[in-house]
Amino acid sequence: MDGHVLIVEDEQRLRDIIRDYFTAHGADCDLARDGAEALELLRENDYDAILLDVLMPNLDGFAVCRAVREHSGVPILFLTALGGEEDVLRGYALGADDYVTKPFSLAVLLAKTGALIRRSRGGPGTETLTCGVIALEPGRRACTVDGRAVELPPREYELLLCLMRHQGQVLSRSQLLDRVWGIDFEGGDRAVDGRIKALRAALGGAGKQIKTVFKAGYKLEEGAS
Repeated sequence: MDGHVLIVEDEQRLRDIIRDYFTAHGADCDLARDGAEALELLRENDYDAILLDVLMPNLDGFAVCRAVREHSGVPILFLTALGGEEDVLRGYALGADDYVTKPFSLAVLLAKTGALIRRSRGGPGTETLTCGVIALEPGRRACTVDGRAVELPPREYELLLCLMRHQGQVLSRSQLLDRVWGIDFEGGDRAVDGRIKALRAALGGAGKQIKTVFKAGYKLEEGAS
């Protein structure tokens, strides 16, 4: 597997084991002992994937994932001892792409990481979501409107992706906050309104596909009328 991978794990032995296994299979790996070191490396390097431990001192994996998603769509795979549904859903809400629960198979971890990297590079099997004239390729974090590429900030992209995955359904502001901002976001639900306004502007005429449902929330529909 080729690719530049950042391994964020506070247990040195496990960190070294993963590095040695991935290196033996062709990956180039950097190591971080905690969330702060991970963010420093991310400021200095580009990565094809991040393997991110959840339970770490100071900045935990959830906090790191949230910070990364503010500016990057790099694939993130959580390494977690937390196998409960609530923790898994929280990770996905923050923008994680996949997870493995400790103890895990190194072969499975390598396979999952390789699949995420291939998908992010737009390889075979890349998912495409469409609604009206809007199309998204989550693996490449690409957005087009009527075939024209549109650059979206990370938060607006995640908001549109959430609406695309639930097109035709009404999502309340609190649901969008949980799924896009994360369940521990401390701001008010009106934060959604500002992002929706910015997203509509970025989409141009296609922004009319995002409907406001009075006293309920928002939904995405195919028609712009």
